[in-house]
Amino acid sequence: MRASAHACRLCGAALEQVFADLGTMPLANSFLEPEALERPEPAYPLIARLCGRCFLVQVDEVVPAEAIFSDYVYFSSYASSWVEHTRVYAEAMRSRLALGRGSKVVEVASNDGCLLRHFVAAGVPVLGVEPAANVAEAAIAAGVPTEVAFFGRKTAARLLSEGHAADLMVANNVLAHVPDLNDFAAGFKVLLRPSGIATFEFPHLLRLIEEAQFDTIYHEHYSYLSLQTAERLLRSQGLQVFDVERLPTHGGSLRLFVGHSEARRSESAALAALRATEAAAGLGDLRGYAGFQHRIDAIRTAFLRFLEDARDRGARVAAYGAAAKGNTLLNYCGIRADADRIGYVVDRNPRKQGRYLPGSRLPVLPPEHLFETRPDYVVVLPWNLADEITRDLRGMAAWGGRLVAAIPGVRVWDPVGA
Repeated sequence: MRASAHACRLCGAALEQVFADLGTMPLANSFLEPEALERPEPAYPLIARLCGRCFLVQVDEVVPAEAIFSDYVYFSSYASSWVEHTRVYAEAMRSRLALGRGSKVVEVASNDGCLLRHFVAAGVPVLGVEPAANVAEAAIAAGVPTEVAFFGRKTAARLLSEGHAADLMVANNVLAHVPDLNDFAAGFKVLLRPSGIATFEFPHLLRLIEEAQFDTIYHEHYSYLSLQTAERLLRSQGLQVFDVERLPTHGGSLRLFVGHSEARRSESAALAALRATEAAAGLGDLRGYAGFQHRIDAIRTAFLRFLEDARDRGARVAAYGAAAKGNTLLNYCGIRADADRIGYVVDRNPRKQGRYLPGSRLPVLPPEHLFETRPDYVVVLPWNLADEITRDLRGMAAWGGRLVAAIPGVRVWDPVGA
């Protein structure tokens, strides 16, 4: 059952604390076709609230998930560093669980099959569950069996009846996208075999707070989780977290290893250590979340000052990566299509090229356009991929172009030696 407006979607408590108010924005992945530029865009309040009982940070469900995820522009395979991340994970889990032809791997929110392809290549049976039909089509075309469905208790029961009980279930970067967390977690309890393992990856709320990663807040990210809150969620559905890894992905993520509570697995030292780290950071106390709004306002001021200074010096500025987080940044800063501030954005995803960013309405062009126009600065919007993008843009050194990131503070660097 989904929580009512301004009630915690995990525990149902009244939400009385505002963590961050980002104003009114369009949906971060609602890219515009050229003909839509003449029409006003739908926009919705973007307020992240904090539950004082379970400490889940969450935004209001102003748009149903079905309206966001049924047709989607994000394809995992366009980030080469993420492809490598999934390959390493698949190899490690095949070894750890001795997965083979008699096993079953189920990935929830499997996107274009980027991860499951590695298991398919190794002869391990798989099933993807992906709500976006257009993205699922790409997975199926790549040889990854995929169900087009939203995941929860009902879908899990159907898949179980169809013979898809899982030895390994994978949920990468999907917990944030789930309006009904309890129903979602319940599905893992249903579909996971008694001896099976599930892994959950999600951006770590502690890192979001420490580095003021406010641009990861947008409407389709309903929830922002710490270890303590994720454990509370999973425990409530009969699941036990027994190990954790800290990952560099998405600005700092956690990978939880989860089994049935009845299995009573031994808990790792890493898990105990992270619990202690979160407690020391105050994540079990309202004071640990205080002051976030002031910090993000300071980031906005510094970034706008950089752009104004660049304009005053006659420098040309473009952006790289038509990422959802970039749209939050640009819209919170009030950036609009303006050659004197930021002229355009480039992206490797051909499904985004030829469209316009929501809100700012910057045109999305192929990366080659950078090398044709030679801007003085390129703002890296997906700053979590800065190393990968720096390598891709090392040719900018030929004309002295430099790269810029706005979070956690304005940083300018050369596209070589970074």
